[in-house]
Amino acid sequence: MTPRFAVVGLVVSDLAASLAFYRRLGLVFPEGAGQEPHVEAELPGGLTLALDTEDTVRSFHPGWRPPAAGGRVSLAFRCATPADVDAVYEELVGAGHHGELKPWDAFWGMRYAVVHDPDGNGVDLFAPLPADAE
Repeated sequence: MTPRFAVVGLVVSDLAASLAFYRRLGLVFPEGAGQEPHVEAELPGGLTLALDTEDTVRSFHPGWRPPAAGGRVSLAFRCATPADVDAVYEELVGAGHHGELKPWDAFWGMRYAVVHDPDGNGVDLFAPLPADAE
């Protein structure tokens, strides 16, 4: 049997802040998730996003230390339209999240932007550009 990729896991320093961030991007976490040490959201296509607190990871891996800086993981969210990339970017930045790369029309035919989640992980926002815009 060949293993099947199924979960993207993030270790978060502030579960409430991470839940708020990813809920703004449309992910659904169970009610009361903020009181749990491990939470999951089903993603389209059958994948799961799992969030674990630093204390949870230390409970089964006592020597673990968080990385000195974020940016080791990147998630990408497809938006319906290029205008939606701009709107979601502005909503997240307006809510106090770091905007790493303002929306722009990438040479590969997409409207693209990057924000950071509360732990500094890159979260890409993208949408295909109309064929006549290329």
